[in-house]
Amino acid sequence: MEETKWVISEEHNKERLDKAIVKLHGEWSRTIIQEWAKEGRIEVNGKAAKSNHKVQSGDEVVVYPKEPEEIDIVPENIPLGILYEDDDVIVVNKPRGMVVHPAPGHPGGTLVNALMYHCKDLSGINGEIRPGIVHRIDKDTSGVLVAAKNDKAHEHLSRQLKDKKTERIYKTIVHGNIPHEHGTIDAPIGRDPMDRQKMTVTDKNAKDAVTHFNVIERFGNYTFLECRLETGRTHQIRVHLQYIGHAVAGDPKYGHRNTLPINGQALHAARLGFVHPSKEEYMEWEAPMPEDMDGLLDDLRKKS
Repeated sequence: MEETKWVISEEHNKERLDKAIVKLHGEWSRTIIQEWAKEGRIEVNGKAAKSNHKVQSGDEVVVYPKEPEEIDIVPENIPLGILYEDDDVIVVNKPRGMVVHPAPGHPGGTLVNALMYHCKDLSGINGEIRPGIVHRIDKDTSGVLVAAKNDKAHEHLSRQLKDKKTERIYKTIVHGNIPHEHGTIDAPIGRDPMDRQKMTVTDKNAKDAVTHFNVIERFGNYTFLECRLETGRTHQIRVHLQYIGHAVAGDPKYGHRNTLPINGQALHAARLGFVHPSKEEYMEWEAPMPEDMDGLLDDLRKKS
């Protein structure tokens, strides 16, 4: 696997190396990082470092990941919030904190493990690790997601995503008071050269990215937004809102240190719509707001 590099920012100054890497990467477990450190796979400023090493801002950290072992996906009887299901697709409401597909550090407990238990067949276009997965939402983003049960349905849905014909509406709580009722963020997104696990607005090796937003409610220091994705880049809404100075509340990767009490970013995939692969008619589903975000909104209303 390709090495991963970071330059430690002030945010992680004097933090344990293993804890800092967990926050910077997001998909490696602390246990795996500690194992790699014992094997000499983690360097700080060119020298092998122990997992309890305290990093300093400006340090260059390099991780040489171990080649992942083949993951045998085990079907798991995990409850699914099924919104719709037929022979072609299954639409679910993914809870916050659930990883979509297995990866090093997350071999089980994922949405794919749950789907493998529930569904007899899933499309094989994305391989054994991501069967049926047409699009992803981040681990700590909740909401509507569709999986394909056969290759024909998968190709049909993927084409709609590519042609910008799906409807994807998110709701989010962001820092600051956005003065405009609505707006469009049209800014290309690519890998952050300083942190390969983050995305950023850049002109280098970037893809076009467009997010439309409408203000639902204002609370002084916070704003409740509805966002519509025109494109679907990695972390798009989180990156775009940070770019305009209104980071998503609770976002551990792109947000503020002092934020609202929520475990992960306050971002919810509220609505998904597409033309059904076999019925050839437009269909749409909504996922209710998760309790933690509803609770935050109630608290903000009481204080404003």
